Amino acid sequence: MWFRRDLRLADNPALLDACDSDGVLPLFVLDPALWGPAGVTRRAYLGASLRALDASLRQRRASLSVVRGNPVRQVVLAARQVGASRVHVAADYAPYGHARDLEVEQALADAGIELVRTGSPYAVAPDRVRNQSGNPYKVYTPFSKGWMEHGWRDPVDAPTGATWLALDETADIPDPELPPGLELPEAGEAVARKRWAAYVEEHLADYDDERDRPDLDTTSRMSRHLKWGEIHPRTMLADLRGRTGAGATAYRRELAFREFYADVLFQRPDSAREYLRPEFGAMPYDEPGEPFDAWREGRTGFPIVDAGMRQLRATGWMHNRVRMIVASFLVKDLHVEWQHGARHFMQWLVDGDVASNMHGWQWVAGCGTDAAPYFRVFNPTTQGAKFDPDGRYVRRWVPELADVPAKHVHQPSASPDGVPDGYPEPIVDHSAERLEALARYERIRS
Repeated sequence: MWFRRDLRLADNPALLDACDSDGVLPLFVLDPALWGPAGVTRRAYLGASLRALDASLRQRRASLSVVRGNPVRQVVLAARQVGASRVHVAADYAPYGHARDLEVEQALADAGIELVRTGSPYAVAPDRVRNQSGNPYKVYTPFSKGWMEHGWRDPVDAPTGATWLALDETADIPDPELPPGLELPEAGEAVARKRWAAYVEEHLADYDDERDRPDLDTTSRMSRHLKWGEIHPRTMLADLRGRTGAGATAYRRELAFREFYADVLFQRPDSAREYLRPEFGAMPYDEPGEPFDAWREGRTGFPIVDAGMRQLRATGWMHNRVRMIVASFLVKDLHVEWQHGARHFMQWLVDGDVASNMHGWQWVAGCGTDAAPYFRVFNPTTQGAKFDPDGRYVRRWVPELADVPAKHVHQPSASPDGVPDGYPEPIVDHSAERLEALARYERIRS
């Protein structure tokens, strides 16, 4: 069993399939092509998640065998060492993973070994939901309807009674040192299950009302567990079954959105780096310079933007509403091309997922799947006042504003006392930059 983005034992059809044999090797490959570009947050979290998986296996008198190197070579070597006739995986639909698996499949076939794909990281695998003409959906709403109609299977139990194998020599599970000030949450299947159960019980009913409120901190934060497959979305959807309240309905929609972006990326693998709508590539953008540095470091003078960017650097995570606000600010107030921001997010986000991240950024930038996109320019001041009305979120991450009254916390420059010492004045005039963004759009539109 070659684990990748499915670091769990329960509801893992590929693992269950692998265990229906006279012996199974639990294997993880530290792939330099993925490890190298990953930021320290994802490296550290992955290490913690692998240790949790190994601990779960040891409760079954097994262990996780870890090797380093190109999977095309390492998977074949591991399979040969234990005399495997099959290698089991959950199908990978991301551009790199899909291409890698085709290469591994060929190398295994050359060695007389079969690659068996069972399941995927999604409730409904990409390319399964199509319109009446047989074409992939390009807009979320009809996709979500087709996704619901397609449905998904019930979760499966963890395997029991398996005969476990191990390699003679394995690499140590990495444990990268985190930079000062960065703290990551606990990892692993047990943590994911416990957090999800508590969320369903305590906060799910209010999700639709509170999901845009970073000050309340009542979103589920399950994205990191989904990213690494510490829980399967099918498990979560099973717990949502029969729940018709607004909270459960909204949460189900967000799971569908995750799978929509995965489908779009599978259909258009180039959109991981390039424009989904190529005409936007002709938009004039500014080179990233000092304003970009100020954005990355959380010192733009716009409190909700700075709070979000500081939360990212301190926790490896950012509230989704704030992700949209800071992305809009970079692209439409600073006029920096979306790829620069998307790469920064992938460098720091524990839940950094190529499909969700890149297409979330393109949605905000106006070049993605939204049908009427570019006129949406988030006003960071009014967004902050609306979704963080008392300024609790801002004060937590921007302590320079701790004593600014709620009336002015999202626009401290309007306070009678002025901007507090140590906090910058706004680096741009939002109203002027909004007009500039729309003017640049008109140039490519005409």
